[in-house]
Amino acid sequence: MSSLILAIDTATPAVTAGVVRRDGDTIELLAQRVTVDARAHAEQLTPNAVGALADAGVGVEDLAAVVVGCGPGPFTGLRVGMATAAAFGHALGVPVHGVCSLDAIAIVAGGDLLVVTDARRREVYWARYRDGVRIEGPAVAAPADVPGADEALAQPPRHPTAEGLVLAVADWTSPPAPMVPLYLRRPDAKTLAERAAR
Repeated sequence: MSSLILAIDTATPAVTAGVVRRDGDTIELLAQRVTVDARAHAEQLTPNAVGALADAGVGVEDLAAVVVGCGPGPFTGLRVGMATAAAFGHALGVPVHGVCSLDAIAIVAGGDLLVVTDARRREVYWARYRDGVRIEGPAVAAPADVPGADEALAQPPRHPTAEGLVLAVADWTSPPAPMVPLYLRRPDAKTLAERAAR
């Protein structure tokens, strides 16, 4: 039986929202909206989701599940995506599946590869894959410190797609595990106590 899934990701500078039809192992992208702007996650995610639903000709009441990329990524971006996914899931009474955003890139690219996304601060988030399955990572490091960085990287895409996010869900039969953000490092923002302790 086919089901409609809203897939969103805010782990990279891309603000991605798409509607995917899943029928067993068959995945069909119905619509996707992507805005590449690292400062527009909060402003663009909901409009992109609403726009993708309209482009697909479906309503939120037609959704059977939500899939969200849980990073690795920046604190603000991940919070926006995961909170939005949780809100959709709660309001609609549908399951929300969290996946590693790097897995979503790798599963579309396939093969043996190193997937790298920008972590800012002259660092990258990375993970290594064999036949689309993660065998190392995710981690954050300077580009020169990534093991085997001379290997070919996954490109394109440089950000997760709606299809990749849905394909990255390992188990559709069991209730999803609680979502866990893959921050991998401390936030840039400091509390007053942390600033005073310096």
